[in-house]
Amino acid sequence: MLAPFLIMLREGLEAALIVGIIAGYLRQTGRRDQLPAVWVGIFLAAAMALFTGAALQMVSAGFPQKAQELFEAVVGIAAVVVLVAMVFWMRRAAKSIRRELHAGIDQALAAEGGRAAGWALIGMVFFAVAREGLESVFFLLAIFQQSRDAAAPLGALAGIAVSAGIGWAIYRGGLRLNLARFFRWTGVVILFVAAGLLAGALKALHEAGLWNGLQGVVYDLGRVLPESGAVGTVLSGLLGYREAPTLGEVLVYAAFLAVTLILFLRPAAPVAAARPVAREG
Repeated sequence: MLAPFLIMLREGLEAALIVGIIAGYLRQTGRRDQLPAVWVGIFLAAAMALFTGAALQMVSAGFPQKAQELFEAVVGIAAVVVLVAMVFWMRRAAKSIRRELHAGIDQALAAEGGRAAGWALIGMVFFAVAREGLESVFFLLAIFQQSRDAAAPLGALAGIAVSAGIGWAIYRGGLRLNLARFFRWTGVVILFVAAGLLAGALKALHEAGLWNGLQGVVYDLGRVLPESGAVGTVLSGLLGYREAPTLGEVLVYAAFLAVTLILFLRPAAPVAAARPVAREG
């Protein structure tokens, strides 16, 4: 339950921040008449994400067993790629996202007038929120397929609800949140979740008959710390814990974390100051 909650809290907060920045800027610049376009973009993006998730789930349900395992592996790998891209993008873009959104709004509303400006704003909100929604679809499909936690859907809904509340409080100015620190530490936890998903995808490839190497069991803690237990479920959701992992799963898990954590936690490169241009004459 905790992994879906954390992922949807972060994804939902990213979407809420984008929408809040757009809506707040419209309010501050006297463009309240454009706010309905923001809601239209949100609803269209949410509908597309729900439709995509339902369609993928329905299609995969008709697959034979090995094809289902292959589908689970593909979804897991796709979720890992998107998770990594998400945390590194937010690490890089967090400082400039407000300025870029403001510039995009001014450009969208200045380029066109009247109804066309409304459509431009709808498109801007739609693509921003739809990206978060489609990312969430892959995350939740991968987690639901690999997790034994029956409360995982409730965790995802709770994450969305909490992120919406935080986003509204930020928009109204009643909550100050250190976003850089929030995204940094949730990014670390999400990289652990991604490592577990990648190890699970390798296991699915084995069950699909496409990977048969490194299948020796490294250790078996099934009697001491089973995945189905309360503590095992938490560790499985947050850290990708497996009670009896194979050598391949351990190597993939460790190598992924070794690379991504070093790159993610290293200090950002300082921005070089622009040199003044010498004038001739």
